Amino acid sequence: MTPFKKEIQDRIVAMRQNQTVHDAAMTFLQASTAPQYSYNYHWMDRPIIQYPQDVVAMQELIWDIKPDLIIEAGIAHGGSLIFSASMLALLDMCEAIEAGQTLDPSKSTRKVLGIDIDIRAHNRAAMDAHPMRSRIEMIEGSSIAPDIIAQVHDFAKDYNRILVCLDSMHTHDHVRAELEAYAPLTSVGSYCVVFDTLIEDMPADEYPDRPWGPGDNPKTAVWDYLKTHPEFEIDKSIPDKILITVAHDGFLKRIA
Repeated sequence: MTPFKKEIQDRIVAMRQNQTVHDAAMTFLQASTAPQYSYNYHWMDRPIIQYPQDVVAMQELIWDIKPDLIIEAGIAHGGSLIFSASMLALLDMCEAIEAGQTLDPSKSTRKVLGIDIDIRAHNRAAMDAHPMRSRIEMIEGSSIAPDIIAQVHDFAKDYNRILVCLDSMHTHDHVRAELEAYAPLTSVGSYCVVFDTLIEDMPADEYPDRPWGPGDNPKTAVWDYLKTHPEFEIDKSIPDKILITVAHDGFLKRIA
């Protein structure tokens, strides 16, 4: 471990005990939801709809894990798929440089697989025109439909290092079903990242036009899933480091 990374670990331990900074972060998260702060950002010109801190955290995970497949439930405007694809491209480039080889993108087998119940035509067209498109596969349909689950498992069967991200419908039952379907695809040492667990910590009237809220959201699904799946554990060091995140208790590391 480099001295810089050791310093980071020491700071995380210190911040974990700093209730003032945790309260400030939660105050910001609650205040920034209604103004749609997370809608302010693009990745390579596609809306990513994430807090910048979560984007950086995902960059660190992808660099450390070096997955050959990233599965994402939830596509929206496609920014997250483009982000993941660009990170895989960087991995390929760095590995080619380290090996003293010339990078041939056409020979890369690293892929991002996105699933969404409704891939809107204008989003699909923008994705199709993007330079990262060759690294991306998309499946349209409900992420918890048996035929879609079967397609994803069939696609994933030839990959060894898999990272899973769940960011579609945010009700307890839907996320719980997604966890049963896709968390087992996570390779040991990798992560299943469940976004928007923050809903559990928001005011009860924050989502009046949505079918989720406190008591019925991704965090409650995570808690329930972990009761019977000891092969995963919550990595609290990531939220403790970035503080401003929608995924408290959502970074699930596969340990067995």
